[in-house]
Amino acid sequence: MTESFDDFEIVYISTYPPRECGIATFTRDLTTAIDRRISSSIKTKVIALNNNGVNIYNYPKKVIHQISDSDMNDYIEVAKKINSSSRIKLVNIQHEFGLFGGEWGDYLPAFLEILEKPVIITFHSVLPEPNEKLMRVVRAIAERVECIVVMTKKAVEILKEVYEIDTPIYVIPHGIPVTTFETQEYEKRNLGYEDKIILSSFGMMSSGKGYECAIESLPEIVEEFPNLIYLIIGETHPNVRKNEGEEYRNFLTKKIKELGLEKHVKFYNKYIALHEIIKYLKATDVYISSNKEFQQITSGTLSYAMGCGRAVVSTPFLHAMDVINDERGLLVEFENPESFKNAILRLLKNPDLRKKMEKNSYYFTRHMTWPNVAIQYHELFKKYIGIKSEEIEALPKVDTSHLIRLTDNFGVIQFAIQSTPDTNSGYTLDDNARAILVCAKHYEKFREFKQLNLLKTYLDYIKYVQKKDGKLYNLVDKNKNIHGEWSEDAHGRAIWALGYLISSPNIPEDFKKDAEQILLKAIDASSEIKSPRAISFIIHGLYFYNSLINSANIKKEIKKFADFLSVLYRDNSNPSWKWFESYLTYANNKLSEALLYAYLSTGSREYLDIGLESLDFLLSETFKGERFMPIGQKGWYTQGSERSYYDQQPVDAAYMVQTLILAYKITKNEKYKKMAVQTFQWFTGKNHLNQVVYNETTGGCHDGLGENAINLNQGAESTISYLLARLSLMDLRIQ
Repeated sequence: MTESFDDFEIVYISTYPPRECGIATFTRDLTTAIDRRISSSIKTKVIALNNNGVNIYNYPKKVIHQISDSDMNDYIEVAKKINSSSRIKLVNIQHEFGLFGGEWGDYLPAFLEILEKPVIITFHSVLPEPNEKLMRVVRAIAERVECIVVMTKKAVEILKEVYEIDTPIYVIPHGIPVTTFETQEYEKRNLGYEDKIILSSFGMMSSGKGYECAIESLPEIVEEFPNLIYLIIGETHPNVRKNEGEEYRNFLTKKIKELGLEKHVKFYNKYIALHEIIKYLKATDVYISSNKEFQQITSGTLSYAMGCGRAVVSTPFLHAMDVINDERGLLVEFENPESFKNAILRLLKNPDLRKKMEKNSYYFTRHMTWPNVAIQYHELFKKYIGIKSEEIEALPKVDTSHLIRLTDNFGVIQFAIQSTPDTNSGYTLDDNARAILVCAKHYEKFREFKQLNLLKTYLDYIKYVQKKDGKLYNLVDKNKNIHGEWSEDAHGRAIWALGYLISSPNIPEDFKKDAEQILLKAIDASSEIKSPRAISFIIHGLYFYNSLINSANIKKEIKKFADFLSVLYRDNSNPSWKWFESYLTYANNKLSEALLYAYLSTGSREYLDIGLESLDFLLSETFKGERFMPIGQKGWYTQGSERSYYDQQPVDAAYMVQTLILAYKITKNEKYKKMAVQTFQWFTGKNHLNQVVYNETTGGCHDGLGENAINLNQGAESTISYLLARLSLMDLRIQ
């Protein structure tokens, strides 16, 4: 029996906003990302750590208990409450030295000794040279948890070799926000620094930041670049302020005056929100990480700067040595202003080198975005509490904002540079036809009037590219000139979209009449088509059209095209290769799906048998375990040779979702329903890179998966394909 996950809770023990603390911010961002990933039936709860019981915070409702870090009784009472709750299935502790009471936080092992729930602990720091007491505390923690999460490979090495820990250890990087890669100019204008060269550092201030070395490096730099300004962003750490006041900031202020740098170094003395951090980082020309603590194994500030695509000058602390090389930044010597000066000047004098480093940093950090970090935590949670059902994964909300962004008053623009439409790329019938499918489906589900405006635009585009002979042409340039030869596949895809639109309930009748006029002329022009994919798309369109008019002539056309595919199958298939052609390329499953539609139209069992047999063969080639691996466009797959795995395209995932849903509806075989959900999860991170392909920030979808990286552009085909898959899942009553 499948376990019900209603009222299921995962509890995080950590500091939490409004407490001003880097771990608090991390935990808020992590839980937000995981909440988007996991079904709302699984609740996130927080047990907040308070400092000495002195400060009182107005926590949100998800904080269910509080622990005074220095009160052992609090730990005991909270452990008992967790044990007594049948809803709590897992505890995740966000650990940093100094957050938990006792020497080196030795209250925590005592707490874990009482706790009876499975625990995953995330170590934000791993000290490479522990004393005997620290060694005992860390080992005691490790013995009492199911697994440990660290943020760098170096931390794994230290825990295994220095602490001799054999508890399972997983590397999940520090999360970073999803941002676009941009030049500095836009945010510089917003901040009033459009004529400045900006260096920046951010984070809670303490003497360990080493800002004085960066400041001491500046006099010779500003002689050469007098428009330079160094922004030091962030308030003094609350614990430092309590014990030392503003001693360090005053020391820096005095040094700035002594060096005559008052016009070149500015403090932004405030606990800054995420959107402010991003603005300043995007305005930054060179990010300075002057940390004096060699042992620091994780730096959120460094991760954020690289995640915004900024070249970095950093001291060689442990995390920096893990992530910075000559391709992404420069490492400098600890407490050596001359070393800082030389590195900064090198980057400022070589803008091409700096720009190269910016791009490399941005691409390197894509696996660190919060949605991708959430995937990895989600997989751990499933492992340690035995979750099996794919349906606990929350689906992203349907968002057509990027499709709207890509659409002008003529049609949907073909390509985008990241999320910015590339108007020079022109338009295609392929994209506008698929967009009709999306908008018609969306209108069926949500009745949004703006979808009708989009439908009108896309329908007008199809009308524009139809010649007198009924043929529909694919490519139109930015000046609205039709280019290229007639594409059978694009023509067939448009027939599919038109047929679906005509059959859709509640679509205005004038839209349907326009679509029918185009469709009938296009059908007349289709008699000589030989492309198997074009024929498959045509069968799709004729099926939907005929579901409304029930014409013997249309059934005859469907049978003619289905027989063509059946002959192909018999001519090319054999016991080890049950397919219509001697190769697999793109949109393969649409051939199988076309025969399933032909079966629904004609009742011919032959079409059903071939459709399912060929689909099962394709599934055997494109599923690796429970992971969908479409045929890569970098070489395709010819019978008898090695298949291509890379340059996987969103359109193939979307089409497979649709085919599997139809197979499930016809056969009621749960296998197909399950695989439809698993295929959709290709978009949400269940792929060979374990990275999210759908961009929930923009509403767009990235243009494909390479061997080692995602294509960061979010063009029309990929975005529309994602929306097609997402809306199609709603046909299974999966919202």
